[in-house]
Amino acid sequence: MNSGLTAERVHDAIRAQILGRAYLPGTRLDPPQLAKDLATSMTPVRDALHRLMGEGLVEGRTGSGFHLPLLDELSLIDLYRWSHELSLLALRHWTPEPSEPAPSPALADRTNALFERIARGSDNGEHRRAMQQVAARLHAVRHVEPHALQGVDEELGGLEDGLDHPDRRRFLALVAAYHRRRARAAGAILRALYRSQ
Repeated sequence: MNSGLTAERVHDAIRAQILGRAYLPGTRLDPPQLAKDLATSMTPVRDALHRLMGEGLVEGRTGSGFHLPLLDELSLIDLYRWSHELSLLALRHWTPEPSEPAPSPALADRTNALFERIARGSDNGEHRRAMQQVAARLHAVRHVEPHALQGVDEELGGLEDGLDHPDRRRFLALVAAYHRRRARAAGAILRALYRSQ
């Protein structure tokens, strides 16, 4: 197999495992075991782990290898704030586009699609790249938000509707409330994350 194809396959597989919550935050990722599981050599596994470090999904620790980043309440609040700030930047230059059907009924996928649509409407391509990275880092917690917050599906529906019928002031208020609510509930969301594994 072409080494470029192998590297991409390995990266995509490990990334899918991380986003699929196969590992808890802080878990050590063992390159030899990953290579065995993915039927490949160590080189594409290490390359993939380094790429995932650049995406913020994996961290390297001196002397102990690769790990999923630990997620505590303050770092989760920072991620929600970063998502909010990115949304505001993208919305500053946002041009409405036709709505698309939700990618799946899964809440995390719908949420990612909503914020990607916000970023895609900006005239700055960096907003989209940054939004994709923060969405990947929040993916696991978005799966468990309904265990810590009530009315999450309705709240997301309101955001989706607000994007389809843009009243800029109202939509900015909805986006702010969405992020503020999660920042306040960060501890409960983390407990739900660790208990769901």
